[in-house]
Amino acid sequence: MRPTEEVVETLREALVGVGLVLPSLCVDPVTGASDEPFALVELGRCNVRTAERLASVLRGERPAIGTHVVDVRDGRLGEVRGHVGGRVQLRPVAGGREWDCPPESTGPAPQAEVLRARVRRINEDGRLPS
Repeated sequence: MRPTEEVVETLREALVGVGLVLPSLCVDPVTGASDEPFALVELGRCNVRTAERLASVLRGERPAIGTHVVDVRDGRLGEVRGHVGGRVQLRPVAGGREWDCPPESTGPAPQAEVLRARVRRINEDGRLPS
């Protein structure tokens, strides 16, 4: 059996591979300091969005809820909000009307594009009315 620290790191890498980060993931300090041969893994606390994404990944939904994708039919960038009737429900990152998309018509969203859309939305929200 591999050391607990190694298993925790393997789990962390696997979670990142499906777009999840559990900030509190670690070796349980109490059992890690004891004489037990195998310490417990502390999965820790996470926010609701992370829990929803984890549930989506475990259900095998592709793309997972909370991830950002591109609708390859027209290039729109969206955040996956759900899966209904075999279609993916997307919400524009920069705001706007939601739309449905077949899962096979989604592609990975470039992180730079996601960041640009978020900044654009923050800038628009921060403008003073004229």
